[in-house]
Amino acid sequence: MSKLSKAKDFKKSRSGTYLSMATTAFGAIGVTKQIKKARAEHDTLRLIDAAVSAAAIATGLAILYRELKRLGDDDVLLG
Repeated sequence: MSKLSKAKDFKKSRSGTYLSMATTAFGAIGVTKQIKKARAEHDTLRLIDAAVSAAAIATGLAILYRELKRLGDDDVLLG
């Protein structure tokens, strides 16, 4: 099995999904800072942008969680 094939399989594995969830959740830190700054400056447009970004992060985490549940016990790298 080539390294490229292993890398593609990792993305579909349980641990790869956890890693994707962690990096997606890490984006929430930036959104939180953006919300605080927008509120301090009373900038409605930046606040809307931050809310849309937060919704995108929440949707991404929900999709990854669904994928994690779908993987179940048949992990690609374990078998």
